[in-house]
Amino acid sequence: MSPTVAVVGGGYAGISVAAQLDDVADVVLVEPRDAFVHSVASLRSLADPAWIDRIFLPYEGLLPRGRVVHDRASRVDHRGTTLASGERIAADYTVLATGSGYPFPAKLAEHESTRAKDRLRAAHRELTASDRVLLLGAGAVGLELAGEIKAAWPQTAVIVVEPGPEILSGAFTAEFRTEVRRQLDALGIELLLDSSLAAEPATEPGTRAPFTAATRDGAQISADIWFRCYGATVNTDYLAEDLAAARGPGGRLAVTPDLRLVGQERVFAVGDAAAVDDSPTAANAHAHADTTAANIRAMIGGGRPSAHTPRPGGIALPLGPDAGASYRPDLGVLGADATADIKGRGMMLDAYRDLLNAVGTGAR
Repeated sequence: MSPTVAVVGGGYAGISVAAQLDDVADVVLVEPRDAFVHSVASLRSLADPAWIDRIFLPYEGLLPRGRVVHDRASRVDHRGTTLASGERIAADYTVLATGSGYPFPAKLAEHESTRAKDRLRAAHRELTASDRVLLLGAGAVGLELAGEIKAAWPQTAVIVVEPGPEILSGAFTAEFRTEVRRQLDALGIELLLDSSLAAEPATEPGTRAPFTAATRDGAQISADIWFRCYGATVNTDYLAEDLAAARGPGGRLAVTPDLRLVGQERVFAVGDAAAVDDSPTAANAHAHADTTAANIRAMIGGGRPSAHTPRPGGIALPLGPDAGASYRPDLGVLGADATADIKGRGMMLDAYRDLLNAVGTGAR
């Protein structure tokens, strides 16, 4: 009999590791959502509603041999997974791939795709009626959202408030940040660095309701709508005591160099759930999945797992379909045209349509 591999979480890392093991194991992918959400393109879909249906892809074509269980993992231990429904999935290997949450619209909390789509369309209508937009946070999400809004509504004023002294935390060069700043200036996006609000607006984010907010130094900012562009939360609160010992203060899980949970022989953690030095990107999630799938295959065959080799740090930051900048240590800084080719225009959607065998769904 083939060993059973339970993959908990159907995001970028989860679908990749599940697909790679489907031919050598009985794979069970546990995911409460009714469709895969290509969150790389979620900000684009907010600005351009033609993208909304495209970013939701069905799971049904992912595993020719295995199965996808649309349920929530309520308790995972080293022997398997107990679902919210009460079903128990005993597993020879478990992969924790539950990722992280992030404020709307970067990630969507709804499990039902119909509700998630309705929320995106409603927020798009609210943005269409807004003249001034306030974004809190000048990280990658805040700046990408600013660029998408300006591409869709060039006359809309966009103000980005950032408590730090510079945009984009991370090991990026001054040259890269200078190029991003140049493009933000060209788009007319207002940056307020070394600044923060005394209190968040009383209105709900993503809802048009004009307000005036004060910064800590007394300045007044008026806008029609605002979005929170910071605050990732790692999803690992479902672990039983034997696995929870690996959880750090922020929820990420301590792993060995081969991505096994510390103290565990057959439990792996990948993507945002794993406490590794890689940045939390879809590309790094796939790299974790590649390492983990190869290690489980080796262990099934009686071999030993190998250490994960981190990818070089980098970023592709679209500022709308035709603007943006990218950086990788071995390539340096790439401008708008290259960034549009890498990510900006297609948002890497076709690769996930192919992975999920969802070629006949949605619109390209």
